[in-house]
Amino acid sequence: MQKEFIDQLSALLSTPKKCVIFPHKNPDGDALGSSLALGHFLQQKGHDCKIISPNEYPQFLAWMPGQENILCFNKEELKCRTYIEDAELFFTLDFNALGRIAPIDQWIQKTNTPIVMIDHHEAPQDYAALMYSDSALGSTCEMIYNVLIELDEKAITQEIASCIYTGIMTDSGSFRFSSTTARTHRVVANLLDSGIDHSKIHQNIYDSYRFERLQLLGLGLKNLTRVDNLQAVYMHISQAELDSCDFQKGDTEGFVNYGLSLDGVKLAVILIENKQEGIIKMSFRSKGDFDVNAFARKHFNGGGHINAAGGMSALSLEETKHELHQIILQYSSNLI
Repeated sequence: MQKEFIDQLSALLSTPKKCVIFPHKNPDGDALGSSLALGHFLQQKGHDCKIISPNEYPQFLAWMPGQENILCFNKEELKCRTYIEDAELFFTLDFNALGRIAPIDQWIQKTNTPIVMIDHHEAPQDYAALMYSDSALGSTCEMIYNVLIELDEKAITQEIASCIYTGIMTDSGSFRFSSTTARTHRVVANLLDSGIDHSKIHQNIYDSYRFERLQLLGLGLKNLTRVDNLQAVYMHISQAELDSCDFQKGDTEGFVNYGLSLDGVKLAVILIENKQEGIIKMSFRSKGDFDVNAFARKHFNGGGHINAAGGMSALSLEETKHELHQIILQYSSNLI
């Protein structure tokens, strides 16, 4: 944690401000958890705080403290634009490129409002007046914990702890990813001391799926393909398959990890057709030193972390599958 960042942020928050917090599009547990945790803190300190999400979030996150007050830009654009125009301070959490909140970015750029970025992804864009970026940390929620403790050592209420725990748990794969450190566990221990029901949080996230989601998972697993004799697999789900299972936002969360759970597999990819946007959404996961961040950036207009990244393709599902297959073959020396 940089002392300079805390000193400057503390100065910005020394008087009551109208603040707006933005998580990225299709917010996950880390984006929503960090936004809500910061929002609770700012409200407690006398700031007027709004959270504006570019769009809706999965139903399994709808239990989180304060989520009912989140505004979705795609549903309430005029109200959101009013808050953006009146804001005195912006926070962008869990993303480091303004394109991740399009079309909100165009309205932000029309203002002179300072932006505070807090994020753990690689290669941040230079758009923020104040930036806390650390790709070595496994979640933005762990970063938010660091910030709040520095601003006020008694900041972590039970509500805030529940939000932070959710983000750390989900972005660490329930604490199994290599980005989970001893420091992460010490943070979690402090969150547990606040009185959160960690078992209930886990149930809310992972044990509240719809029947149709499991049917969709079955379709995806049926489509699982191994790339020749390499340690790489990919699965695909078509728009028709999504529709047949009454797809809802968040239903495919974690599907890509099933491929990575296979013995010996180093690279797993999922391709999901989105007819409305005219793209194939892609998620990449890897083990060891296979860098899916570099892979996604080079080939599929994406990025993220060394072992977890996202991307997209404007080709058809069949064309994307073929292209992915051929590209993976180019990395055969790394996947044997």
